Amino acid sequence: MAPKRTSTSAAPTMTQAAIRKLVADSVVAALEAQAATMENAKNTNRNTRQSGTPVTRKCSYKEFMSCQPFNFKGTEGAVGLIRWFERTESVFSRSNCTEDCKVKFATGTLSEEALSCWNSFAQPIGIEEAYKIT
Repeated sequence: MAPKRTSTSAAPTMTQAAIRKLVADSVVAALEAQAATMENAKNTNRNTRQSGTPVTRKCSYKEFMSCQPFNFKGTEGAVGLIRWFERTESVFSRSNCTEDCKVKFATGTLSEEALSCWNSFAQPIGIEEAYKIT
């Protein structure tokens, strides 16, 4: 094995202030370059309209169902229930389902024992009140 080399010259040390200045200068230069690039770009795909609050529209039950949520019978066990929850949340996200429709749409995927359980819960308090739960 060859012997390790040792340097006879002392390496220059940088102070924390010098390092901070280098970083700050690099960030400023990068931001200026990015601004110049954006200014010079003739990208027709770029959104040049002012950004504002996006208009959200209420999703319909048809749109919700087109995202293919799982049906839940109530006989699938704990793992089946967890999968139903996960899939239903995913469908809510994809269909842009609003909070006020989530319970109503999700209960539309229940059948057999699960539907009977839901009806037992909703009947005494009324369906409109039951749909308000989170």
